[in-house]
Amino acid sequence: MAENRDYYEVLGVSKQASDDEIKKAYRVLAKKYHPDMHPGDKECEEKFKEASEAYAVLSDADKRRQYDQMGHEAFTGSGGAGGFNYSDFDMGDIFGDIFGDLFGGGRSSRRASNSPQKGANVRAGVRITFHEACFGVEKELELNLKDECSHCHGTGAKPGTSPETCSKCGGKGQVVYTQQSLFGMVRNVQPCPDCHGTGKVVKEKCPDCHGSGYIASRKKIQVSIPAGIDNGQSIRIREKGEPGVNGGPRGDLLVEVAVSRDPVFIRQEYDIISTAPISYATAALGGDVKIKTIDGEVIYTVKPGTQTNTKVRLRGKGVPTLRNKAVRGDHYVTLAVQVPTKLSAEQKDLLRKFEESLTGVTAEAQSATDSEHDHKGKKKFFKK
Repeated sequence: MAENRDYYEVLGVSKQASDDEIKKAYRVLAKKYHPDMHPGDKECEEKFKEASEAYAVLSDADKRRQYDQMGHEAFTGSGGAGGFNYSDFDMGDIFGDIFGDLFGGGRSSRRASNSPQKGANVRAGVRITFHEACFGVEKELELNLKDECSHCHGTGAKPGTSPETCSKCGGKGQVVYTQQSLFGMVRNVQPCPDCHGTGKVVKEKCPDCHGSGYIASRKKIQVSIPAGIDNGQSIRIREKGEPGVNGGPRGDLLVEVAVSRDPVFIRQEYDIISTAPISYATAALGGDVKIKTIDGEVIYTVKPGTQTNTKVRLRGKGVPTLRNKAVRGDHYVTLAVQVPTKLSAEQKDLLRKFEESLTGVTAEAQSATDSEHDHKGKKKFFKK
Protein backbone atom coordinates (compact mmCIF):
# COMPACT_ATOMS: atom_id res chain seq x y z
CA MET A 1 0.00 0.00 0.00
CA ALA A 2 1.36 3.40 -1.03
CA GLU A 3 0.34 5.23 2.14
CA ASN A 4 -1.29 4.55 5.46
CA ARG A 5 -4.93 5.57 5.42
CA ASP A 6 -6.85 6.22 8.60
CA TYR A 7 -8.10 2.86 9.88
CA TYR A 8 -11.55 4.23 10.67
CA GLU A 9 -11.77 5.63 7.16
CA VAL A 10 -10.71 2.28 5.70
CA LEU A 11 -13.58 0.49 7.45
CA GLY A 12 -16.01 3.35 6.92
CA VAL A 13 -16.89 3.81 10.59
CA SER A 14 -16.66 6.67 13.06
CA LYS A 15 -14.09 6.87 15.86
CA GLN A 16 -16.93 6.22 18.32
CA ALA A 17 -17.95 2.97 16.57
CA SER A 18 -18.71 -0.02 18.79
CA ASP A 19 -16.94 -3.37 18.48
CA ASP A 20 -20.00 -4.81 16.73
CA GLU A 21 -20.08 -1.94 14.22
CA ILE A 22 -16.37 -2.43 13.47
CA LYS A 23 -16.82 -6.17 13.00
CA LYS A 24 -19.86 -5.65 10.77
CA ALA A 25 -18.01 -3.13 8.59
CA TYR A 26 -15.01 -5.43 8.20
CA ARG A 27 -17.20 -8.42 7.37
CA VAL A 28 -18.74 -6.45 4.49
CA LEU A 29 -15.34 -5.45 3.10
CA ALA A 30 -13.85 -8.92 3.62
CA LYS A 31 -16.64 -10.55 1.65
CA LYS A 32 -16.30 -7.93 -1.08
CA TYR A 33 -12.51 -8.04 -1.54
CA HIS A 34 -11.46 -11.52 -0.37
CA PRO A 35 -8.81 -12.89 -2.79
CA ASP A 36 -10.68 -16.17 -3.17
CA MET A 37 -13.53 -14.18 -4.69
CA HIS A 38 -11.18 -12.31 -7.06
CA PRO A 39 -8.30 -14.61 -8.09
CA GLY A 40 -5.36 -12.65 -9.52
CA ASP A 41 -6.90 -9.24 -8.81
CA LYS A 42 -4.08 -7.30 -7.12
CA GLU A 43 -6.25 -4.29 -6.34
CA CYS A 44 -8.78 -6.40 -4.41
CA GLU A 45 -5.92 -8.17 -2.65
CA GLU A 46 -4.48 -4.83 -1.50
CA LYS A 47 -7.88 -3.59 -0.32
CA PHE A 48 -8.41 -6.83 1.55
CA LYS A 49 -5.00 -6.46 3.26
CA GLU A 50 -5.76 -2.84 4.11
CA ALA A 51 -9.17 -3.70 5.63
CA SER A 52 -7.69 -6.65 7.55
CA GLU A 53 -4.91 -4.48 8.94
CA ALA A 54 -7.44 -1.89 10.08
CA TYR A 55 -9.65 -4.52 11.68
CA ALA A 56 -6.70 -6.19 13.38
CA VAL A 57 -5.93 -2.94 15.19
CA LEU A 58 -9.43 -1.62 15.89
CA SER A 59 -10.80 -4.96 17.07
CA ASP A 60 -8.11 -5.17 19.77
CA ALA A 61 -8.85 -2.87 22.73
CA ASP A 62 -5.19 -2.23 23.59
CA LYS A 63 -4.08 -1.64 19.99
CA ARG A 64 -7.09 0.56 19.33
CA ARG A 65 -6.21 2.69 22.37
CA GLN A 66 -2.62 3.04 21.14
CA TYR A 67 -3.80 3.92 17.67
CA ASP A 68 -6.26 6.55 18.98
CA GLN A 69 -3.43 8.17 20.94
CA MET A 70 -0.56 7.98 18.44
CA GLY A 71 -2.01 6.97 15.10
CA HIS A 72 0.20 4.88 12.81
CA GLU A 73 3.25 6.01 14.77
CA ALA A 74 2.20 3.52 17.48
CA PHE A 75 3.33 0.72 15.17
CA THR A 76 6.18 2.37 13.28
CA GLY A 77 9.26 0.20 13.12
CA SER A 78 7.37 -2.99 13.79
CA GLY A 79 7.69 -4.12 10.21
CA GLY A 80 4.90 -5.66 8.16
CA ALA A 81 2.61 -4.04 5.65
CA GLY A 82 2.35 -0.31 6.20
CA GLY A 83 4.55 -0.50 9.31
CA PHE A 84 2.27 -3.05 11.04
CA ASN A 85 3.48 -6.43 12.31
CA TYR A 86 0.89 -9.22 11.96
CA SER A 87 2.98 -11.55 14.11
CA ASP A 88 2.01 -9.53 17.21
CA PHE A 89 -1.33 -11.26 17.46
CA ASP A 90 -3.23 -14.39 16.42
CA MET A 91 -4.67 -13.85 12.95
CA GLY A 92 -6.40 -17.21 13.24
CA ASP A 93 -8.57 -15.73 15.97
CA ILE A 94 -9.67 -12.91 13.71
CA PHE A 95 -10.30 -15.18 10.73
CA GLY A 96 -12.12 -17.72 12.86
CA ASP A 97 -14.40 -14.96 14.11
CA ILE A 98 -15.07 -13.20 10.83
CA PHE A 99 -14.73 -15.88 8.16
CA GLY A 100 -16.62 -18.49 10.13
CA ASP A 101 -19.73 -17.11 8.45
CA LEU A 102 -18.09 -17.39 5.03
CA PHE A 103 -16.24 -20.69 5.17
CA GLY A 104 -17.88 -22.70 7.96
CA GLY A 105 -15.60 -21.91 10.90
CA GLY A 106 -16.57 -19.64 13.77
CA ARG A 107 -16.07 -19.13 17.46
CA SER A 108 -17.70 -22.44 18.34
CA SER A 109 -14.78 -24.31 16.80
CA ARG A 110 -12.33 -22.36 18.99
CA ARG A 111 -14.19 -22.97 22.21
CA ALA A 112 -12.76 -25.63 24.48
CA SER A 113 -14.48 -28.69 23.07
CA ASN A 114 -13.94 -30.78 26.22
CA SER A 115 -15.71 -28.24 28.44
CA PRO A 116 -19.28 -28.92 29.68
CA GLN A 117 -21.74 -28.39 26.85
CA LYS A 118 -25.51 -28.33 26.78
CA GLY A 119 -27.16 -31.26 25.03
CA ALA A 120 -28.95 -30.93 21.72
CA ASN A 121 -32.58 -29.82 21.62
CA VAL A 122 -35.21 -32.38 20.59
CA ARG A 123 -38.12 -31.37 18.36
CA ALA A 124 -41.57 -32.96 18.35
CA GLY A 125 -45.04 -32.08 17.13
CA VAL A 126 -48.56 -32.35 18.51
CA ARG A 127 -51.95 -31.77 16.85
CA ILE A 128 -54.83 -30.23 18.79
CA THR A 129 -58.34 -29.01 18.02
CA PHE A 130 -59.39 -25.40 17.61
CA HIS A 131 -61.23 -25.53 20.94
CA GLU A 132 -58.17 -27.00 22.71
CA ALA A 133 -56.03 -24.18 21.33
CA CYS A 134 -58.47 -21.63 22.72
CA PHE A 135 -58.67 -23.00 26.25
CA GLY A 136 -55.49 -25.06 26.68
CA VAL A 137 -55.06 -28.78 27.11
CA GLU A 138 -52.76 -31.42 28.57
CA LYS A 139 -51.20 -33.79 26.04
CA GLU A 140 -48.96 -36.81 26.47
CA LEU A 141 -46.15 -37.46 23.99
CA GLU A 142 -44.12 -40.65 23.54
CA LEU A 143 -40.53 -40.00 22.49
CA ASN A 144 -37.24 -41.83 22.21
CA LEU A 145 -34.91 -40.03 24.61
CA LYS A 146 -31.33 -40.80 25.61
CA ASP A 147 -30.18 -41.36 29.19
CA GLU A 148 -26.79 -42.03 30.68
CA CYS A 149 -25.83 -45.69 30.36
CA SER A 150 -26.19 -47.27 33.82
CA HIS A 151 -23.56 -49.88 32.98
CA CYS A 152 -20.67 -47.49 32.22
CA HIS A 153 -22.16 -44.36 33.83
CA GLY A 154 -21.81 -42.39 30.63
CA THR A 155 -18.10 -42.99 30.01
CA GLY A 156 -18.69 -45.33 27.08
CA ALA A 157 -15.90 -47.57 28.36
CA LYS A 158 -16.23 -51.21 29.33
CA PRO A 159 -16.66 -51.60 33.14
CA GLY A 160 -13.25 -52.04 34.73
CA THR A 161 -11.62 -49.79 32.13
CA SER A 162 -11.51 -46.04 31.65
CA PRO A 163 -11.28 -43.70 28.67
CA GLU A 164 -7.70 -42.78 27.88
CA THR A 165 -6.29 -39.34 27.20
CA CYS A 166 -6.25 -38.65 23.46
CA SER A 167 -2.68 -38.84 22.19
CA LYS A 168 -3.35 -36.55 19.23
CA CYS A 169 -4.54 -33.51 21.21
CA GLY A 170 -3.09 -34.38 24.62
CA GLY A 171 -6.54 -34.26 26.21
CA LYS A 172 -7.27 -30.69 25.14
CA GLY A 173 -9.94 -31.69 22.64
CA GLN A 174 -8.50 -29.31 20.08
CA VAL A 175 -5.75 -29.36 17.51
CA VAL A 176 -3.98 -26.38 15.96
CA TYR A 177 -3.25 -26.23 12.26
CA THR A 178 -1.00 -23.60 10.70
CA GLN A 179 -1.02 -22.55 7.09
CA GLN A 180 0.55 -19.89 4.93
CA SER A 181 -1.66 -16.94 4.03
CA LEU A 182 -1.30 -13.46 2.65
CA PHE A 183 -0.22 -12.31 6.10
CA GLY A 184 2.18 -15.10 6.93
CA MET A 185 1.44 -18.15 9.05
CA VAL A 186 -2.14 -18.37 10.29
CA ARG A 187 -3.22 -20.55 13.21
CA ASN A 188 -6.55 -22.39 12.92
CA VAL A 189 -7.97 -24.22 15.95
CA GLN A 190 -10.35 -27.13 15.30
CA PRO A 191 -11.91 -29.98 17.33
CA CYS A 192 -9.64 -33.03 17.50
CA PRO A 193 -10.70 -35.55 14.82
CA ASP A 194 -9.66 -38.56 16.94
CA CYS A 195 -11.58 -37.82 20.15
CA HIS A 196 -14.19 -35.50 18.56
CA GLY A 197 -13.35 -32.76 21.01
CA THR A 198 -13.78 -34.79 24.22
CA GLY A 199 -10.08 -35.16 24.98
CA LYS A 200 -10.67 -38.86 25.72
CA VAL A 201 -10.54 -42.00 23.59
CA VAL A 202 -12.39 -45.21 24.47
CA LYS A 203 -10.30 -48.28 23.70
CA GLU A 204 -12.68 -50.94 25.04
CA LYS A 205 -16.31 -49.98 24.46
CA CYS A 206 -19.18 -50.69 26.85
CA PRO A 207 -21.21 -53.64 25.50
CA ASP A 208 -24.53 -52.03 26.51
CA CYS A 209 -24.19 -48.62 24.86
CA HIS A 210 -21.49 -49.60 22.33
CA GLY A 211 -19.25 -46.78 23.51
CA SER A 212 -21.73 -43.93 23.17
CA GLY A 213 -22.31 -43.58 26.91
CA TYR A 214 -26.06 -43.27 26.38
CA ILE A 215 -29.03 -45.60 25.88
CA ALA A 216 -32.28 -44.52 24.19
CA SER A 217 -35.64 -45.54 25.61
CA ARG A 218 -39.30 -44.76 24.98
CA LYS A 219 -40.62 -42.17 27.42
CA LYS A 220 -43.92 -40.42 28.05
CA ILE A 221 -43.74 -36.64 28.42
CA GLN A 222 -46.61 -34.50 29.69
CA VAL A 223 -47.05 -31.28 27.72
CA SER A 224 -49.13 -28.41 29.10
CA ILE A 225 -50.45 -26.45 26.13
CA PRO A 226 -51.49 -22.95 27.24
CA ALA A 227 -54.77 -21.29 26.32
CA GLY A 228 -54.49 -19.02 23.28
CA ILE A 229 -51.68 -20.83 21.49
CA ASP A 230 -51.76 -20.47 17.70
CA ASN A 231 -50.94 -22.81 14.86
CA GLY A 232 -47.17 -23.21 14.32
CA GLN A 233 -46.11 -21.90 17.73
CA SER A 234 -43.81 -24.01 19.91
CA ILE A 235 -43.61 -24.88 23.58
CA ARG A 236 -40.20 -25.23 25.23
CA ILE A 237 -39.86 -27.86 27.97
CA ARG A 238 -36.59 -27.32 29.79
CA GLU A 239 -34.03 -30.14 30.04
CA LYS A 240 -36.11 -32.78 28.28
CA GLY A 241 -33.80 -33.00 25.27
CA GLU A 242 -30.53 -34.83 24.65
CA PRO A 243 -28.07 -35.35 27.54
CA GLY A 244 -25.29 -32.80 27.94
CA VAL A 245 -21.63 -33.44 27.13
CA ASN A 246 -18.91 -33.52 29.79
CA GLY A 247 -21.38 -32.85 32.58
CA GLY A 248 -23.33 -30.15 30.76
CA PRO A 249 -27.12 -29.77 31.18
CA ARG A 250 -29.65 -31.57 29.02
CA GLY A 251 -31.07 -29.82 25.99
CA ASP A 252 -34.69 -28.74 25.72
CA LEU A 253 -37.75 -30.32 24.15
CA LEU A 254 -39.40 -28.04 21.57
CA VAL A 255 -42.99 -29.06 20.80
CA GLU A 256 -44.53 -27.45 17.72
CA VAL A 257 -48.32 -27.17 17.89
CA ALA A 258 -50.52 -27.82 14.85
CA VAL A 259 -54.11 -26.59 15.25
CA SER A 260 -56.79 -28.32 13.18
CA ARG A 261 -59.22 -26.18 11.20
CA ASP A 262 -62.68 -25.63 12.65
CA PRO A 263 -65.75 -25.93 10.37
CA VAL A 264 -67.37 -22.84 11.93
CA PHE A 265 -64.70 -20.52 13.32
CA ILE A 266 -61.75 -18.71 11.74
CA ARG A 267 -59.06 -17.15 13.92
CA GLN A 268 -57.42 -13.77 13.31
CA GLU A 269 -54.84 -13.22 16.05
CA TYR A 270 -57.05 -13.27 19.17
CA ASP A 271 -60.33 -12.52 17.37
CA ILE A 272 -62.76 -15.08 15.92
CA ILE A 273 -64.71 -14.74 12.67
CA SER A 274 -67.88 -16.70 11.83
CA THR A 275 -71.16 -16.52 9.89
CA ALA A 276 -74.65 -17.01 11.35
CA PRO A 277 -77.76 -17.64 9.23
CA ILE A 278 -81.01 -15.80 9.98
CA SER A 279 -84.42 -16.16 8.35
CA TYR A 280 -85.96 -13.55 6.07
CA ALA A 281 -88.76 -12.93 8.57
CA THR A 282 -86.33 -12.43 11.46
CA ALA A 283 -84.25 -10.05 9.38
CA ALA A 284 -87.35 -8.02 8.52
CA LEU A 285 -89.16 -8.10 11.85
CA GLY A 286 -86.24 -8.52 14.24
CA GLY A 287 -85.96 -11.17 16.94
CA ASP A 288 -83.65 -13.44 18.85
CA VAL A 289 -81.24 -15.81 17.10
CA LYS A 290 -78.80 -18.39 18.44
CA ILE A 291 -75.14 -17.82 17.55
CA LYS A 292 -72.42 -20.43 18.07
CA THR A 293 -69.34 -19.28 20.00
CA ILE A 294 -66.40 -21.19 21.51
CA ASP A 295 -68.23 -20.86 24.85
CA GLY A 296 -71.41 -22.42 23.45
CA GLU A 297 -74.55 -20.85 21.97
CA VAL A 298 -75.50 -17.30 22.91
CA ILE A 299 -78.74 -15.40 22.21
CA TYR A 300 -78.40 -12.28 20.09
CA THR A 301 -81.30 -9.89 19.38
CA VAL A 302 -81.48 -8.92 15.69
CA LYS A 303 -82.79 -5.46 14.92
CA PRO A 304 -85.80 -5.09 12.52
CA GLY A 305 -84.71 -4.44 8.94
CA THR A 306 -81.32 -6.13 9.29
CA GLN A 307 -79.67 -6.62 5.92
CA THR A 308 -77.64 -9.62 4.85
CA ASN A 309 -73.89 -9.39 5.53
CA THR A 310 -74.48 -7.20 8.57
CA LYS A 311 -71.59 -7.66 11.00
CA VAL A 312 -72.03 -7.79 14.76
CA ARG A 313 -69.43 -7.84 17.51
CA LEU A 314 -69.53 -10.10 20.56
CA ARG A 315 -67.08 -8.55 23.01
CA GLY A 316 -64.82 -10.85 24.97
CA LYS A 317 -65.94 -13.96 23.10
CA GLY A 318 -62.68 -14.40 21.21
CA VAL A 319 -59.49 -16.34 21.99
CA PRO A 320 -57.77 -15.87 25.38
CA THR A 321 -54.38 -14.18 25.19
CA LEU A 322 -51.25 -16.17 26.03
CA ARG A 323 -50.11 -13.72 28.70
CA ASN A 324 -53.45 -13.59 30.51
CA LYS A 325 -56.21 -16.03 29.68
CA ALA A 326 -58.72 -13.73 31.40
CA VAL A 327 -58.13 -11.19 28.61
CA ARG A 328 -59.80 -12.27 25.39
CA GLY A 329 -60.33 -11.04 21.88
CA ASP A 330 -63.73 -10.46 20.29
CA HIS A 331 -66.01 -12.55 18.10
CA TYR A 332 -67.17 -10.95 14.83
CA VAL A 333 -70.29 -12.51 13.29
CA THR A 334 -71.62 -11.90 9.77
CA LEU A 335 -75.42 -12.30 9.60
CA ALA A 336 -76.51 -14.01 6.39
CA VAL A 337 -80.19 -13.75 5.45
CA GLN A 338 -81.43 -17.09 4.14
CA VAL A 339 -83.80 -17.05 1.15
CA PRO A 340 -86.05 -20.12 1.08
CA THR A 341 -85.59 -22.32 -1.99
CA LYS A 342 -88.76 -24.44 -1.67
CA LEU A 343 -92.15 -22.79 -1.08
CA SER A 344 -95.66 -24.24 -0.98
CA ALA A 345 -98.49 -22.71 -3.04
CA GLU A 346 -99.88 -21.06 0.07
CA GLN A 347 -96.50 -19.55 0.97
CA LYS A 348 -96.04 -18.21 -2.56
CA ASP A 349 -99.49 -16.62 -2.44
CA LEU A 350 -98.68 -14.97 0.89
CA LEU A 351 -95.41 -13.59 -0.50
CA ARG A 352 -97.26 -12.15 -3.54
CA LYS A 353 -99.71 -10.42 -1.24
CA PHE A 354 -96.82 -9.14 0.85
CA GLU A 355 -95.14 -7.76 -2.28
CA GLU A 356 -98.44 -6.15 -3.34
CA SER A 357 -98.74 -4.44 0.04
CA LEU A 358 -95.25 -2.99 -0.37
CA THR A 359 -95.50 -1.80 -4.01
CA GLY A 360 -99.25 -1.30 -4.52
CA VAL A 361 -99.08 -3.38 -7.71
CA THR A 362 -101.12 -6.57 -7.91
CA ALA A 363 -99.61 -9.76 -9.15
CA GLU A 364 -101.98 -9.76 -12.19
CA ALA A 365 -100.98 -6.20 -13.14
CA GLN A 366 -97.29 -6.98 -12.75
CA SER A 367 -97.74 -10.08 -14.93
CA ALA A 368 -99.49 -8.03 -17.65
CA THR A 369 -96.75 -5.39 -17.57
CA ASP A 370 -94.07 -8.00 -17.89
CA SER A 371 -95.93 -9.60 -20.83
CA GLU A 372 -96.24 -6.25 -22.63
CA HIS A 373 -92.54 -5.49 -22.21
CA ASP A 374 -91.72 -8.92 -23.48
CA HIS A 375 -93.97 -8.48 -26.55
CA LYS A 376 -92.41 -5.08 -27.44
CA GLY A 377 -88.99 -6.55 -27.12
CA LYS A 378 -89.81 -9.32 -29.58
CA LYS A 379 -91.30 -6.84 -32.15
CA LYS A 380 -88.16 -4.70 -31.99
CA PHE A 381 -85.93 -7.73 -32.37
CA PHE A 382 -87.69 -9.01 -35.50
CA LYS A 383 -88.22 -5.58 -37.13
CA LYS A 384 -86.44 -5.27 -40.48
